[in-house]
Amino acid sequence: MRPSFSLGIEEEYQTVDPVTRDLRSHIETEMLAQGKMRLEERVKAEMHTSVVEVGTRVCRNIQEAREDIYDLRRQMINLTEEHDLKLVAGATHPFADWRTQQIYPDPRYHQVVKDLQLVARANLIFGLHVHVGIEDREMAIRLMNSMRYFLPHIMALATNSPFWLGLNTGYKGYRAKVFENFPRTGIPDAFSSYSDFDQYVQLLVKTNCIDNAKKIWWDIRPHPFFNTVEVRACDIPLRAEETVAIAALIQATAAYLCRLHESNLDFRQYARPLLMENKFRAVRYGLDGKLIDFGRQEEVPLRDLIEEYLVLVDREVDELGSREAIEGIRKILHTGTGADRQLKVFEETNGDLKAVVDYMIQETAEGL
Repeated sequence: MRPSFSLGIEEEYQTVDPVTRDLRSHIETEMLAQGKMRLEERVKAEMHTSVVEVGTRVCRNIQEAREDIYDLRRQMINLTEEHDLKLVAGATHPFADWRTQQIYPDPRYHQVVKDLQLVARANLIFGLHVHVGIEDREMAIRLMNSMRYFLPHIMALATNSPFWLGLNTGYKGYRAKVFENFPRTGIPDAFSSYSDFDQYVQLLVKTNCIDNAKKIWWDIRPHPFFNTVEVRACDIPLRAEETVAIAALIQATAAYLCRLHESNLDFRQYARPLLMENKFRAVRYGLDGKLIDFGRQEEVPLRDLIEEYLVLVDREVDELGSREAIEGIRKILHTGTGADRQLKVFEETNGDLKAVVDYMIQETAEGL
């Protein structure tokens, strides 16, 4: 049976004080309770109380996903403003200090903090997760294995975390460097089959490493409870249209790889250490860097690789009806990523990080 290639998008937002521009907890307000009344299960708390997560319904195509994520952003902006807060889509806050942040009072989060200690408390980051419906679990593993190659390309397009604790980190996607302190993160190894993956999970459960597969936090994984492949590698982009473009690219990549498999072809598998070299380059330099083309064994400017990538999935784009959404990728190449634009404001204002936050607030609502 051919996969549905349905979509689900999750975004994690910052709740910010409109005066100080610092992160501020939403837990003292009724914001989350009201959000659940309006949006039901599409909104939920995260581990830190200045983080709120939204998730779309299961969407049949990119048009439905776009409508849903735009609606969620609009509603969350209204909700935060009703409670004297501002909503920000940035993968790190420019100057907030994780040491002052509260942990959400939920046994699950307290257990994570108990297990991981300072690493969990310091994990004050905000991501984008994209689910693609792949109902056959063997196909999900095959697609995951092949899709690993494209993760650095996708991450570079989404970079939106240049600052940490008030410092210009020199990275375009510093969120990835914070998150890699967690166990079971990064680009996974390839698995020979779904049963091979399942045996790995069962061993971790049996030996009390994890209580379920949701605590495998790789950049891409077969979701333990939904019939999806979940790409978790990306920073949350500044604009909703950028989220939609990246989701469309992920969906088209899955469809392209599925077509290869159906033709008894495969995308060449590369070892995790090689893929991690490209991941480092992607989060360090973003669109201005070069990735390694392992087939040619040479460095290639990332912008050139993205153009090649778009040609590769072009047939799928028309089949999925995502031509307009995918054009957003070329717009990112033209305007720069969220990280590029944050850094531009930082330079133009002589290092004023509050001005950067103000810009992020404005961009979060752009085009809605």
